[in-house]
Order: sequence, then structure tokens, then C-alpha cells
Amino acid sequence: MNRLAVTLITKNEERNLPRVLASLEDLADELVVVDSGSSDRTLQIVTAHGAKIYIRGWSGFAEQRNFAGEQCTCEWVLALDADEELSEPLRASLREWKERPAEFDAYEFARCAIYLGRWIRHSGWYPDWKTRLYRRGVGQFAGATHDAFRTGSPIGRLAGDLLHHAFDAPEEHEATVQSYSASAAAELFANGRRRWRAALYVAPAWTFARKIFLQGALFDGWRGYRIACMSSRYTWLKYRKLGALVRQGRSARAQNNTAARNVGP
Repeated sequence: MNRLAVTLITKNEERNLPRVLASLEDLADELVVVDSGSSDRTLQIVTAHGAKIYIRGWSGFAEQRNFAGEQCTCEWVLALDADEELSEPLRASLREWKERPAEFDAYEFARCAIYLGRWIRHSGWYPDWKTRLYRRGVGQFAGATHDAFRTGSPIGRLAGDLLHHAFDAPEEHEATVQSYSASAAAELFANGRRRWRAALYVAPAWTFARKIFLQGALFDGWRGYRIACMSSRYTWLKYRKLGALVRQGRSARAQNNTAARNVGP
């Protein structure tokens, strides 16, 4: 039997936790929670479910997930977010998987998101394949925003959807776009990207067209149209913020050069 640890990344998740914890019933042999400063009932809820709790300042999804996985004692880890839950078909797949020898060292499954009250089946959001089940030591998560599990081992698939309760209100989507675009710009800048002007004008339009015509956003109705608009906005903000970082870097270098000349011989 494959013993399974489940990790959760939390901060003020008292609304979401009952749902995800209910979906883990009879599946998790160990529950590890990494919390980044909850002020609601999050810690009380997970304590009642026997979780091992670690308080850790926020360092990004990838680093939080990797830290959580390192605290597990089971051979296998299932990494979840508090706003996700296992569908009944995915629960059935995991129950079956636990009872037989594993064929792979990591597994992926489709993620389906609910957006403003409706499950999204197009718009590039489905199937959103996520590798979240893995044998400890075979890889790690990487990426500043859209973190992904990196491994050199073959990846298997399990049937059933991971359900993602994404956004209940438009302002939640806007807040995420603002936060993720800042992180993505910082990651681009750290990786040496300095060209941004052409992308600022071309990439948002291409993003919108790809969502609408290639990824079928129109089949998701007005929600799909809004997803396309917000995806375009995310792309525009990412390069706009990258441009701001580039200008700040140039300004800092200019100030340093001026200071160096003023104190020179």
C-alpha cells in the first residue's frame, strides 16, 4: 500500500478548508500544513484534523510546496491548495492507486476551475494538467507564479478532476492578476530579460486572440470573454512592470556612476 502525505499551503483559509479536508477523508495518512500567517480559524481547523503545522513566511508557491514536502514522512506526497478539492472520480483513482504498486514516480491529473459561479471547460483553463502527486526526492516545484513540478522521471496520469474554486468575485481575479504580474515581471528581470516595449504592445493582443479563437473562450460565454480580457491584462501588466524594473535599474546605475565620478580622484 502506498502511504500518502498531503500538503496544504494556507493563509486565512477557514472558508475553504472544510471542503478540501472533506475530500481527503480516508485518503491522507499524513497532513502537513505550511501557514504564512493566518489570523482567522485556519490553524484551529487543521489542528482538529491532526495536521503537522509549520509557520513560514511567504516565499512563493514553489518554495512553500517544496518546504512542505520536505517535512513529510510518507514516501508519497500529494500537494494541494486550500481552494482545491478532489472530485469523487479522482478520489476513486487515488484509492485504487494506493492499493497497487506505483508504475510511475509522479502523476498528473486535470484541474477544472469554477469561475464566477460556473465550471470553465475551455478558455485554456481545461484540462489544466497538474503534476501534484509524486514520490519524495524525484523532483521539486519551480516557478514564481505558475509553479510546476519538475522531474526527470516519466509522469503518469490519474483519472478524475482536481476541482479549483478560483474566483467568486471580479475583484479577486483583479487582485491575483496584479500580484502574479508583479511576480512574473520580477522573475523575467532576474533571468536577464530587458526587452519589453514590443511585447507590451504585441503580446496582450495575441493573448486575447489566442484565448478567443484557439482556446475556445467564447464557448464559456461572457465568463470566457472576461477570462480572455483578464489574461490580456495580465500580459500587459507583466511587461509594463518589467519596463518599470528596467528603468529603475538604469536609474540606479546612473546614480551609482555619478556618485563614483564625484568621489573619484
